[in-house]
Amino acid sequence: MKPENIFDWIRVDEFAATPKYLQLTNSILKAIETGKISKNDLMPSINELSFELEISRDTAEKGYKYLKKMGVLGSVPGKGYFIQNTDFRQTLKIFLLFNKLSAHKKIIYDAFIASLGEYTVVDFYIYNNDFNLFKKLLSSRKEDYSHYVIIPHFLEGGQRATDIINALPKERLLLLDKEIPGITGEYASVFQNFEKDIYSALEKAKEQLSKYHTIKIIFPAHTYHPHEILKGCNRFCQEYAFTFKVVADIAEEPIGEGEVYINLMEEDLVLLIERIISLKLEVGRQVGVISYNETPLKKIILNGLTTISTDFREMGVMAARQIVENMHQREEVPFYLTLRNSL
Repeated sequence: MKPENIFDWIRVDEFAATPKYLQLTNSILKAIETGKISKNDLMPSINELSFELEISRDTAEKGYKYLKKMGVLGSVPGKGYFIQNTDFRQTLKIFLLFNKLSAHKKIIYDAFIASLGEYTVVDFYIYNNDFNLFKKLLSSRKEDYSHYVIIPHFLEGGQRATDIINALPKERLLLLDKEIPGITGEYASVFQNFEKDIYSALEKAKEQLSKYHTIKIIFPAHTYHPHEILKGCNRFCQEYAFTFKVVADIAEEPIGEGEVYINLMEEDLVLLIERIISLKLEVGRQVGVISYNETPLKKIILNGLTTISTDFREMGVMAARQIVENMHQREEVPFYLTLRNSL
């Protein structure tokens, strides 16, 4: 027998970044856990799911295949799908909130999901560095989650995020990528130490930097990047007698011999390289370039770009380990300098 009003329990959220087939499976599992759907209940057909939830048939089929793989769903030719087993173990349900999508965030996400185990439920949302959307997503959550994993980077309004985060149960909280002041209680975090990391990376590159006199960091006025990066860079320049300058707009900045440029944003890197080439300056001798965040292409650009980067895969693995092992520790992620021809 098919439960009445079954689509009151089976839903797909258009605003969630979680793949729709996983939203479908998660909502069915949740309905089983709460007794809304029982063993031997008939389930909607693929066509019904596609029509009612406004999803593709492929998405509906993928969701049902996932449930069949778990042993939860069975099927009989000519009769359709039914709940075969309600005795499944699913103890982790995670609210995952990222500030943006990027190649580096995907590395974190993939490593995190892979390390959690196959049947953990993850509801994935993105707030695009917007504090108001961040607040709305956390305040309007309807589910009871075992963990809240949050990357807290904001273009503005971030100082108000403390109150929102402090309202969460600390034993279920994990801050990822960045710590923010004012969070109370015992909670987990896996973070970059931005000030220390850039200082240490530049110190390791002292020999290569010695042929330059000025270090300029391209740091847009309107950015989510932590100002601790500037503090660490400035401290290095003061201690080792480099001229230090913060550049808000690389399009307007004069570029001269003896300068090293540190870029944070990929779009700034493209513009910086175009301008250096147009000036016919030799990278690695007359002008130095250091780029934040390692990517495969940076091994090739300008015969190799020097990078400073955290280990994003390890960040995801460390976060998952804290959850699986029920830890509440504060762990720094490893940070690396990769020297190449651009310095």
